[in-house]
Amino acid sequence: CSAFDVAVVGAGIVGLASARELVRRHPSLAFAVLEKEKELAHHQSGHNSGVIHSGIYYKPGSLKAKLCVQGAALCYEYCDQKGIPYKQCGKLIVAVEQDEIPRLKALYERGLQNNVRGLKLIGAKEIQAKEPFCRGLMALDSPYTGIVNYKQVAQSYAEDFQEAGGTILTDFEVTNMEMAKESSSESEDGLKYPVIVRNSKGEEIYCTHIVTCAGLYSDRLSEISGCSPEPRIVPFRGDYLVLKPEKCYMVKGNIYPVPNPRFPFLGFHFTPRMDGSVWLGPNAVLAFKREGYKLFDFSTGDFLDAVMYSGLWKLVLRNLSYGLSEMYRACFLSAQVKQLQKFIPEVTVNDVLRGPSGVRAQALDSDGNLVDDFVFDGGSGDIGSRILHVRNAPSPAATSSLAIAEMIADEVKRRFEL
Repeated sequence: CSAFDVAVVGAGIVGLASARELVRRHPSLAFAVLEKEKELAHHQSGHNSGVIHSGIYYKPGSLKAKLCVQGAALCYEYCDQKGIPYKQCGKLIVAVEQDEIPRLKALYERGLQNNVRGLKLIGAKEIQAKEPFCRGLMALDSPYTGIVNYKQVAQSYAEDFQEAGGTILTDFEVTNMEMAKESSSESEDGLKYPVIVRNSKGEEIYCTHIVTCAGLYSDRLSEISGCSPEPRIVPFRGDYLVLKPEKCYMVKGNIYPVPNPRFPFLGFHFTPRMDGSVWLGPNAVLAFKREGYKLFDFSTGDFLDAVMYSGLWKLVLRNLSYGLSEMYRACFLSAQVKQLQKFIPEVTVNDVLRGPSGVRAQALDSDGNLVDDFVFDGGSGDIGSRILHVRNAPSPAATSSLAIAEMIADEVKRRFEL
């Protein structure tokens, strides 16, 4: 049986970045990362669009805004240090309708408030100079947006963590946490590692403190530890299309629509990938399984969990027409291509194939509001006071991972007096 000062649950990019930062700050302590899959970065970290975001969209003053701008700079620096390939291919947020222009200008102001570097508004001619196949009235040009393979980044964090003496236990699905019973032979100060963490096979480790970075399972782990189940996680699947290889010349950098503040998701975009392919999408439909990457993946427990949550119904009823059109588009390729043609009129149904899917862990409160910012909390009681939950780390968490890690390490030090 093994004992650790801090166990981090979840080997996605946020968990690994946090573990890496903690072991660097506290080299004399013992750290472990517990991961239920056999491989690292298997879920959100391995199924995202691979964009290094610059921090334009987020509400000024929010954690998302601050951590994204900081995190992007750290991400580029880290990749340079480690020789991890990336491309600073830039991004255009393109207004194709007259009524999107005021929203685009507001985004530009917001980006400036968030200290995003190099932003400028450009007209139709300049759009074509940058993206010869794209048409638009006006665009926000963000030259520092880039792309990288986040699975590779996460893998590199894991190597740093292990080289610094950290332990990674894969195939370790945490199902139970409880306080160890003190035996009379113990010294006065009780047990040094009072928390027992068990996995689904009945194996256990002992630890003093726990940090959970469990993405799609953050609410369930919180419940296991006796903390609040709110905000609840509702899984949304995003399906991507891909451009056929011979059509990839149409897209140079990231091309995004102007987001509509009425709808929670960013809308369809063009995303070049490090391997030379181009992803289109994603849509956003309710997933009937928390890790359901295929159209017909279904888990009764996950499904009931979602549909019995009043917050989901409030969200659905408020966005009914949007939700139905998303489901329609998920079924019919031509409906998705129509969205894309607003930006690149040359794209036809014959140029695209169905591509990979990701599942986004969307935190939802009981009033049906999408929790927009990062949420970190602990609990009360014996275990609750020894735990820090990363409750909501939506996009741009991969971009922000090193900045989030610094914040988590500060919080761990403050909470647990390491």
